Amino acid sequence: MIEVVEVGGSVLVEDLGRPGWSHLGVSPSGAADRGALVAANRALGNPVGAAALEVTGAATFRVDADLVIALSGARVEVALDGTPTRASVLAAPAGTVVSLSAPRWGLRSYLAVAGGLDVAPVLGSRSTDVLSGLGPAPLQPGDRVAVLPAAAGLPTRERDEARPPSGALVMLDASTGPRADWLADAGELYARPWQISALADRVGTRLEGEPLERSMTAELPSEGVLTGSVQVPPSGLPVILGPDHPVTGGYPVVAVLTATASDVLAQLRAGTTVRFRRAGASLVRR
Repeated sequence: MIEVVEVGGSVLVEDLGRPGWSHLGVSPSGAADRGALVAANRALGNPVGAAALEVTGAATFRVDADLVIALSGARVEVALDGTPTRASVLAAPAGTVVSLSAPRWGLRSYLAVAGGLDVAPVLGSRSTDVLSGLGPAPLQPGDRVAVLPAAAGLPTRERDEARPPSGALVMLDASTGPRADWLADAGELYARPWQISALADRVGTRLEGEPLERSMTAELPSEGVLTGSVQVPPSGLPVILGPDHPVTGGYPVVAVLTATASDVLAQLRAGTTVRFRRAGASLVRR
C-alpha cells in the first residue's frame, strides 16, 4: 500500500485512459501528460499504461512495503524521511515517508511504482475522470492505494523524457480543425500570442488575448470533439480541451493540438505565453 499523508494540491490515479467509449458519452481521460506517465513506467519496467499518481502541488506519502519508485513530469524536490535526493528512480523501504515539493517549473508530476497501482478499473481504465466522476475519487490524506506485484528481474533506469517547458514563450503544434472556416481569418489563431488563463484544469484551458473574430455566429449543433481541440466560443477567446473533456461540444473546433503539444499544455502555468504553430494535416486520434 501507499498511504497519502498530505496533499497540497491534488493527487489523482491516472493511466493512459479509456479511449473508445465516446459513443457512450465517456471521455478518454487518462494522464494529462501522457509522455511523462509512459517515461516513469518504462523506467520501472512496467507496462507503459500502468496506473500511477498524477500530483499537482506538494504531496507526502508513506509506503508500507519495500517499493521502487520513479518520478517524472514537473520538476520537484524529493525527500525520503526528510533526506533530499536527486534520483528520479529510487528505492523506498517499508515505512519510508516520500515527500514531493511543489514543482520548481511545470505543473504536474507523476509518481509510479514498480508493478503499478491496483485500483478497480472502470471501462478498462483506472483513471480518475474529474468531469464524469468515473474512476477513483481524488485522493485525500488517509487514503491508501494498493500496489500490484512488480515484474521479477526487470532492471530500472533513469527516466528518459522531455523536460517540461520553463521559458516565457511556448510553441504549441496544432493541425487545422474542421471548423476553421468559422473564423474570419483562420491565420490569426497562429499569428497572435496567447496567455494561459487561471481558468484551466483537466477539462479545458481558456486562453487570454485579443479575441478572434468569427465569420459565422449562428449556433453550431453539438458534435464530437477530441482531446486537444481548440474551440472558439462567442467571446472569441480559445478554449483547449483536456483529457476529461465532454465528448461533444457546440463551439467550432478551429484547430487540434498534436499529442505532444497536449502533453506540453498539461505542464503550463497560468500566465505562460503560448503561440500556435501549424502541424501536418493529419490529426492524432485520442
